[in-house]
Amino acid sequence: MRNTAFENKKILITAGPTREAIDPVRYISNHSSGKMGYAIAEAFLRRGAKVVLVSGPVSLKLNHPDLEIVKVNSAMEMYLACCHYFEEADIAVFAAAVADYRPARIAVEKIKKEKDSFTISLVKNVDIAFEFGQIKESHQISIGFALETHDELLHAKRKLDKKHLDMVVLNSMNDDQACFGYDSNKIQIIKQDFTRKSFPLKHKSAVAEDILKEINEIVHENEYAQERLEHQLYEYSNF
Repeated sequence: MRNTAFENKKILITAGPTREAIDPVRYISNHSSGKMGYAIAEAFLRRGAKVVLVSGPVSLKLNHPDLEIVKVNSAMEMYLACCHYFEEADIAVFAAAVADYRPARIAVEKIKKEKDSFTISLVKNVDIAFEFGQIKESHQISIGFALETHDELLHAKRKLDKKHLDMVVLNSMNDDQACFGYDSNKIQIIKQDFTRKSFPLKHKSAVAEDILKEINEIVHENEYAQERLEHQLYEYSNF
């Protein structure tokens, strides 16, 4: 039997790295493969959702009639692409490894190797999950990711609060075979009430299933809260 929990829901997902240009041939980036974000997109599609996948440069391919892939390079391109789709999204999953900083100036021509040292001035990039957290409507669900090297839970909880997220998926660089490039992942999930669940190392397709199960619980909690509110308003109007 087909699971219809996300049937016709509109899902916005970011995935992969971003590239911040230094000159026409060089850029700043990271090791993200996009595999986790693409696995989440695939899991939603299996459940009948309509998915927009805003993807940084990756070697992955995914095809589905209910999938739209928007390819971008930089953090600003990713943000602007999300601006087109966020308002209509029921659920947003910010799984991309977005560069925190970009070069303040992009050289028009290739920088030549003429000096013994070279300094790049960096400026802060737009924080995509934070920006959309400020305008998120009550019916929208927003999921963030945190990759940490120390004080993992503390940083994840801060991100949850600062970015108005409903849930954070936490990865640690201290876990073997659970980070960039691997087909497997090991996660913890922290929700708004700071409840935490830990999961063992799994293939990323199985991790995606765990993530969707937790999102589904949030969907049902929100629907129940909305029903209670409507019932209370009805009783008050008939008082």
